[in-house]
Amino acid sequence: MLTAVDGGTPPKSGTSQIIINVLDVNDNVPIFTKPLYKTSITENAPLGTSVLTVTATDADDGPNGQISFSLGSKDQDHVLEIFQIDEHTGLLTVKGKIDFEEHPAFEIRVQASDKGSPPMAAQCKILIEVVDLNDNTPEIYVTSLINRVKEDAKTGTAVALVSVLDRDGGKNGVVHCDIKDGSPFKLETNYKNYYSLVVDGQLDRESASHYNVTITATDDGIPALTSTSDLTVYISDVNDNSPSFSDTMVNVYLKENSPVGAVLKVVSAVDADIDQNAQVRYSIVETNSNSLPLSTMVNINSETGDIVSLQSFNYEELKTFQFKVQATDSGVPPLSSNVTVNVCILDENDNSPAILAPYSEHGSVNSESIPYSAEAGYFVAKIRAVDADSGYNALLSYHLSEPKGNNLFRIGTSTGEIRTKRRMSDNDLKTHPLVVLVSDNGEPSLSATVSIDVVVVESTADIQTQFRHVPIKEESFSDLNLYLLIAIVSVSVVFLLSLISLIAVRCHRTDGPFSRYSAPMITTHPDGSWSYSKSTQQYDVCFSSDTLKSDVVVFPAPFPPVDAELISINGGDTFTKTQTLPNKDKVRT
Repeated sequence: MLTAVDGGTPPKSGTSQIIINVLDVNDNVPIFTKPLYKTSITENAPLGTSVLTVTATDADDGPNGQISFSLGSKDQDHVLEIFQIDEHTGLLTVKGKIDFEEHPAFEIRVQASDKGSPPMAAQCKILIEVVDLNDNTPEIYVTSLINRVKEDAKTGTAVALVSVLDRDGGKNGVVHCDIKDGSPFKLETNYKNYYSLVVDGQLDRESASHYNVTITATDDGIPALTSTSDLTVYISDVNDNSPSFSDTMVNVYLKENSPVGAVLKVVSAVDADIDQNAQVRYSIVETNSNSLPLSTMVNINSETGDIVSLQSFNYEELKTFQFKVQATDSGVPPLSSNVTVNVCILDENDNSPAILAPYSEHGSVNSESIPYSAEAGYFVAKIRAVDADSGYNALLSYHLSEPKGNNLFRIGTSTGEIRTKRRMSDNDLKTHPLVVLVSDNGEPSLSATVSIDVVVVESTADIQTQFRHVPIKEESFSDLNLYLLIAIVSVSVVFLLSLISLIAVRCHRTDGPFSRYSAPMITTHPDGSWSYSKSTQQYDVCFSSDTLKSDVVVFPAPFPPVDAELISINGGDTFTKTQTLPNKDKVRT
């Protein structure tokens, strides 16, 4: 209020009201309600997510009191890419991807500026903690130490180094690493997430030439994340397998007189190894069982295993021989195995029958005499022949080939005995030339012939013994003949001694408690057989004249003494024993 007073009495005065408007000056800085804001946010928060709101006041008025908010400074470029703030409200929101593995926390500066002239500004700090999520799977890194592992590698041999990384934090970054079962390997922990892949079992390249090892890494997050990595481990071969034959023994059947160079057999061995360790070579191992040097008999192709004959074999000289084939690989050290080869020579019909003395083959004069009064079945002669072959090839049969249609004589097909078929008649010739054909049973059949002149005489008194002289060659006995002679003499002496002892025992028993039985009686028959009789027992023994050696077989009598008993031995092959039982009406055979 402005008052003016004059100098009069009474003084007079007057007043005037003066209104003064104060114009604002931007002399106040904006003030934040908090100098430091703290909050947290989960990583991978969606765009537009509100983080927090900052507030500030300015004591000025008008434009000087109007505040706008902004972010950033030169060192907060990454913040400007992830966050934004509303300049009017101060609301901080997300505009980019939040990744804990890149930025586990943010420190943001917010500036509040007024609109005065000159403008004034203030700043506050926001600390944002990023909450980790288990959004990263473990990462596996494998470094191989060796390209191939030998199959004889010892347990604990390191094959590869394995490292595992999980970019998450806390439990989300704790990783456990292992491998699937079924492979002979395991992981050994070196330091934290570093491992060694080592051998943990027996390796066998022949069973598995390589192994696919699957390494699995799992973290402790919720939910847990897992990753795998496949590693192929190749196994290198070691010469630990010998060549193997399919059989331990091979039988080869070879016909005699086969051509030289014939392939007897192809042997093959398989080696489970590979490359050089599986290269097999074959060789023949000499044995001591062969009478002839094996090198002169067979040879083998070292590459293919073909066994080839080096000579033509004769069954009559060599029937069987044996040797071993060895298969050796090329490994270091080399391994080998053997297979036994038995070669059996098969007989071929390559030998003709040979006529034995006293008759000789066709071309020589052989004669026999028979009486005119000979009955049917009269024994004329016996042809003996042998064949150096064996089996069916040596099975001989006898036939009369000349004269054709002869009805006076017959010959035993298997015995070679020539006998009369009927009595003589006045119309028959006085001399009968016979040609005997001896054939074997081979394919093709081989044969030999012998000629015999059968002369008919008036009576048995005219039959004179004919001696056939066989010329003795003036040559020395070989050792084999000498041994054969000694053997024959020894067997004869033993036989005679046994026979004498048997007779002595029988005679001694005659004087003993068994003397009540009658004395034995031996009867000789014209055809060369003989009979032995003792009381009620009688034995007829017929020796086959077509055999070069005879066997005496004593059969014990298991039956009690009875009225009659007959044993007949036919050709040394079969025998029949007939016994009459005490009741007289039953016969046991």
